[in-house]
Amino acid sequence: MSLAHSFEQRGNWLFKRRGWIPMVLFVPATLIIWFYTYEWISFHNIFWSVGCLVISFAGLGIRIWAIGHTPRGTSGRNTTQGQIAEKLNTTGVYSLVRHPLYLGNFLMWLGIILYVGNITLLIGVVAFFWLYYERIMYAEEAFISRKFGAGFQAWSAVTPAFLPKIRGFVKAELPFSLRNVLKREYTGFFLTIFCFSLINFLKYWSYHGTPDLDPLWLFLLPFSMIVYVVLRSLKKHTQILHVEGR
Repeated sequence: MSLAHSFEQRGNWLFKRRGWIPMVLFVPATLIIWFYTYEWISFHNIFWSVGCLVISFAGLGIRIWAIGHTPRGTSGRNTTQGQIAEKLNTTGVYSLVRHPLYLGNFLMWLGIILYVGNITLLIGVVAFFWLYYERIMYAEEAFISRKFGAGFQAWSAVTPAFLPKIRGFVKAELPFSLRNVLKREYTGFFLTIFCFSLINFLKYWSYHGTPDLDPLWLFLLPFSMIVYVVLRSLKKHTQILHVEGR
């Protein structure tokens, strides 16, 4: 098997499982929290907590920017179906970076891992995402290169894969749709808050011997759960969040 074929095959395998694979990071994170109590800054520090959360929300913001302007059949959460691309996105945030959703995901996880407060884990996670997304992006680009040919080659020649360029922004073809964002990104919002709260809970239990949460997470966790239940119900049982062509 050629190296290129191996990369694409592994990338497609990871692509179909990309919704849950990063969650395995909680295994080493939990072990570190439980057996190694040193941290850069106390997890009780509100400025540190909010700073890490801001990094994660910056990643969510990039996802929201991308999802808010994209048409149906692109930038999806499809897993079992594999690669799908009805249109090549080259405007909006896609005019600055080819894979904004993965950049957003990385930042979301970066904030969470920073909150754990362990440099070894941080380095390991950055290396993990490098290898993980490199293969997924390779598989995606092999697929869209075959489908869109010269259009993809022209776009990729001037648009970086992961680190955005500063100039060359092209206005998105479609207007921003808040309803489309609410329909598709409520899970990411809830899971971000849940992951931070879980780390805070584990640290409280490990460091102080009592299962508890700091006030910030005591407020944000139930709030995010309410948002999740409401938006999921609207998506499943009504047409309120439906936008034609999105």
